[in-house]
Amino acid sequence: MMHLRLLLHLLLATLAASQQFTYSGFGGRGNGGAPNLTLNGVTELRPDGIIRLTNETSRLLGHAFYPSPLRLLGPPGSGSNRNGTAVSFSTAFAFAVVPEYPRLGGHGFAFVAAPDPRIPGALPSQYLGLLSAADLGNATNHVFAVEFDTVQDFEFGDINDNHVGVDLNSLVSNASASAAPVNLKSGDTVLAWVDYDGDRRLLNVSIATTSQKPAAPLISFHVDLSTIFLDQMYVGFSASTGLLASSHYLMGWSFKLGGGAAPQLDLSSLPSLPQPKPDRRSRTTRILASVFSAFVALVALAGAGAYGAYRYKNREVIEPWELDYGPHRYKYPELKHATRGFRERELLGCGGFGKVYRGVLPGTPPTVVAVKRVSHDSRQGLREFVAEIASIGRLRHRNLVQLQGWCRRRGDLLLVYDFMPNGSLDMHLFGDGLRAARLTWDIRYKILRNVASALLYLHEQWEHVVLHRDVKASNVLLDGDMAGRLGDFGLAKLYEHGANPGTTRVVGTLGYLAPELTRTGKATTAADVFAFGALVLEVVAGRRPIEQRAAPEEQVLAEWAWERYAAGEVEKVVDGRLEGAFDADQAVAAVKVGLWCSHPVPVARPTMREVTRYLDGGDAAEVPPPPPPPPPPPVCSGEVGYDDFVHSFPSSSFERAAAAGGVEPLSQTSVATFPFSSLSNRSSYVSV
Repeated sequence: MMHLRLLLHLLLATLAASQQFTYSGFGGRGNGGAPNLTLNGVTELRPDGIIRLTNETSRLLGHAFYPSPLRLLGPPGSGSNRNGTAVSFSTAFAFAVVPEYPRLGGHGFAFVAAPDPRIPGALPSQYLGLLSAADLGNATNHVFAVEFDTVQDFEFGDINDNHVGVDLNSLVSNASASAAPVNLKSGDTVLAWVDYDGDRRLLNVSIATTSQKPAAPLISFHVDLSTIFLDQMYVGFSASTGLLASSHYLMGWSFKLGGGAAPQLDLSSLPSLPQPKPDRRSRTTRILASVFSAFVALVALAGAGAYGAYRYKNREVIEPWELDYGPHRYKYPELKHATRGFRERELLGCGGFGKVYRGVLPGTPPTVVAVKRVSHDSRQGLREFVAEIASIGRLRHRNLVQLQGWCRRRGDLLLVYDFMPNGSLDMHLFGDGLRAARLTWDIRYKILRNVASALLYLHEQWEHVVLHRDVKASNVLLDGDMAGRLGDFGLAKLYEHGANPGTTRVVGTLGYLAPELTRTGKATTAADVFAFGALVLEVVAGRRPIEQRAAPEEQVLAEWAWERYAAGEVEKVVDGRLEGAFDADQAVAAVKVGLWCSHPVPVARPTMREVTRYLDGGDAAEVPPPPPPPPPPPVCSGEVGYDDFVHSFPSSSFERAAAAGGVEPLSQTSVATFPFSSLSNRSSYVSV
């Protein structure tokens, strides 16, 4: 029996050592009878025998894999070697990267070994078609890749925008090096070698623009791939595009398993990309070009002088009182450079109060931030507003988006916040199916507890009472762990504990506005509680507080949820996309809390301390539900009188949908009944 096992091991090792193939172009000639590759995504085979993995279209990915799995683990042994040891392999391949904008690049290209050639769930852009945000770093990925990246992604700690990296189950490279003097995004054909010595557990990566392999590798990295590889793996290539696009080409590929170098590739025998024809201009054309260049230079000098005068005239002026808030103040050029001039490509989203851009502040390491441009309201003193922002900047809580600083330039205020990699809650609630699928019940309930904890801190636990005044799904941001953080303090007000808040201008978002605001104009903690109640029902049901296109009896979420509660059908309130995968007791507690917070009478609503107690496992049976919705009031003549007083803003997701033509924006002037969230007084009705 022992001899038979040894013979089997020897046979498997011999089979592994004999596996090799060569593609000198992919047009069917010179491939040694090798089978076709498995292509997916946008990958295509060109008539000239070159594989084009991606084209110049944003946010795409492409794969090309050898069609048969390879045995990358040797026969299992004993002790720590029971699962087998990664065997030696060598591969060489020729590729070219042609960016749409050569100086900017456009994400990258990678040699990869994976259990499935389709790489299900992989994303484009910075994920290179290899992984997704949900599985970065998971040991169950079993993905080995050597990336050739042309974009510096700070999220993954890239060293520059022209580098080679070794990735193990993640896109944070375990080893990396600059590709210089080779320029990966030059459009030239690059030859790469990846060699793994299974006995020495050593991985070498080399690159060149000639057929001669360099004497010294670019990367030499000691690593045991036995923990990465499964018994059978697929080898191939992956590439992707993001906002910046590149065409990634593969001209030839050779591979050998079991020791020894892969068959050599001769660049002169491989298909090459057609080069643009040289511009043959006549002597007259060159003279005209020289004259035109001189004219352009004069215009440029004149423009530079005019621009210098403009810069001097519009230079940033800092008034003496602003120095009192110095630690939080950024310089405008610093933020402009961080956001690349507030380019649209850096735009993260739009809200009722401004646009938010992604920015990168210099440092070691660089800091990724979100920069919000707010047009200042002339009806409030600028100095008082800045003082208030500086005070709010001292807030410290794990479930608040930290306000890092601010900047004033003329009538604009720039607010600098922590960057949240997973975006806003409404993007997941109402976005595509992939994002919605990430919002499991446990994550939804955790987010509600996070926001409740943040509001409790604002209302009771800080040195002042802070009224957020704009609690809604688009202002709940998700960090890397999908924890909820309350952000956007552009409307926040603060006052001393025990003081009576004064009348203020009514602002907020329809569906979240407490009914008493339109009568008294006083923002209170109870108004924040009402908005939180709307948020709770929205997260539980996966529906907006007001759905204009729903059936009349289902347009107002709070009314519909109360009817389901009264009928003993709380489970029908829960989002159907969860397919019943939720905790029934938590669902009952959440619905009761949402209805209690939505009580039309402010004094009947709970405090955030009571809300957090119930959401953290308190006795939800003690939560008193609100009374049934009152009957709609009689139709009046239409004299409302407060329309100019209420300033309501649609959520950012509504604005994006409206801009795309998919949703009709909410009207800010029309008046309709809202029985559940109103009292008998007609002035409490808000426009929907």
